[in-house]
Amino acid sequence: MNCNILIYNTLWKLVSWSPDNYRDGGKSFLFDFSERAQTHSSMIKKAWIALLISFMFAGTLGAQSFNSLLGDESILNAQTKQVNQFFRRFNAEESTSGDRYYPGDKNYRSADLRKRYLNILFDNQNASLTDPLKNDFITNVLNPGSPAFLEFHDGQWFAEVATKFIYLGKEEPVTLFLKLEEENQGYKWVITNLYFSQFHDFFHNQDSDDQRFLHPLSHELDFMNLIRVFKDKEYVEQYTARDYHPDYLTLFLYEFKKGNLVFKSVTSVKFHFFQVPGWYFELSEFNRPGTNAGWLISSMLKLNENDKDLLLKYLYHE
Repeated sequence: MNCNILIYNTLWKLVSWSPDNYRDGGKSFLFDFSERAQTHSSMIKKAWIALLISFMFAGTLGAQSFNSLLGDESILNAQTKQVNQFFRRFNAEESTSGDRYYPGDKNYRSADLRKRYLNILFDNQNASLTDPLKNDFITNVLNPGSPAFLEFHDGQWFAEVATKFIYLGKEEPVTLFLKLEEENQGYKWVITNLYFSQFHDFFHNQDSDDQRFLHPLSHELDFMNLIRVFKDKEYVEQYTARDYHPDYLTLFLYEFKKGNLVFKSVTSVKFHFFQVPGWYFELSEFNRPGTNAGWLISSMLKLNENDKDLLLKYLYHE
């Protein structure tokens, strides 16, 4: 039986108890209380009531603590548990209880509902996500003349997956970048780029100030001076064209096929979005108690189109 029900029943018995109502084996026991005894009895009764009420509230608080620990339904509904759900909440395409909205539904992409959702889609523990910055972002997203919506299949977003591989017998971190690609009548995730420090360090001398080159008259020597190019492997990339960029993905696939790279595990996942005009934001997952958990905007900045390429180079470690 519920603890609170037991307490209420006990309180009722105390309040309704009277010596005139007491029975034992069919006999009535009449008590001739003096005024002082009756006052004393009343005080004891009030003390018991106060004590039971305190237990009742303690029980309620205890239940709340357990709900917070285990996650009651309201907390579960508040958390954004899936990336697809983040899309739907950002666009106001589902109710607060998780029911889907479709075109034609009253609240489908409602501006009021979107504003309520957007305010809970930020990582509140990140001090760099200030209220003015968030309000500016929300204002731009909800612009009545040109509201911004996230589209799952429209590109301008990609995944960053941190993994662990065994490389030549040693565990190494490898960051994979993936995007959605259309194929036939569906979509699939494909690897587009990666960052692996072991590969990156191979080509660190490409932009060195001490540049090496082949003389423009090398052809007259039948390029016999190529011996200088391949004499020192540390600088061989300096003899490539200005627009040369190492193809780390091809190198990665080669090493994997040779058996030098062995996949071990995925350690974390996050996503980068460029779908809101003039903005960039990062989406990360937070596994922690409370409502501000799940998939949330973990960083954000204003971005003009000229800076987008610089930011992509930074994200790709180029």
